[in-house]
Parts: sequence; C-alpha cells; structure tokens
Amino acid sequence: MMARAHIFVHGLVQGVCFRHYTKNTADMLGLNGWAKNLSDGRVEVLCEGPRDQVLAMVDRLKEGPAAARVEGTDVLWEGYTGEFKSFDVRY
Repeated sequence: MMARAHIFVHGLVQGVCFRHYTKNTADMLGLNGWAKNLSDGRVEVLCEGPRDQVLAMVDRLKEGPAAARVEGTDVLWEGYTGEFKSFDVRY
C-alpha cells in the first residue's frame, strides 16, 4: 500500500542539517518527495512511498539529527499521487 505524508517539524530544526538528514533518510527508505525550510523556523516535508517506509520516516523525523531538538511534528495524510521521481531539498 502506497502512502503520502505532509509533515511539519518544529523546534530547533534549521541550521542543524535537518534537511540533509531528511534527504538521506528518504533515500535510504526509498521515498520520494521534498524537504524545505519555512520562514517560521519549521521544516516542511512531503514524502511518498510504501506506507511502512513513510511511517518509518515520520518516526525518524520526530528525532532528527543529533544537533536538532525536535519539539513536535504535525502529520497530514494525503492521497498518494506518485508525482515525484526522487527526494529533493528545496530552497
């Protein structure tokens, strides 16, 4: 079963390689989508792939890289589209 999650991560998540960590994790899990910093200090992530792998991504984003301090995540489940062919960092 394929899934799509739109995730907003808040806390100390910018300037700590969070997007790089997210891309590496997505690549390892075989997920497609993107991650970008938001002007309010959050990181926004959109990922698609096998449901179990998307769930694993959500769990890993709750921890983040060692330098991050994740205070919370908001996850919106959306319909899978298959529109992405890779996982990218957006600027």
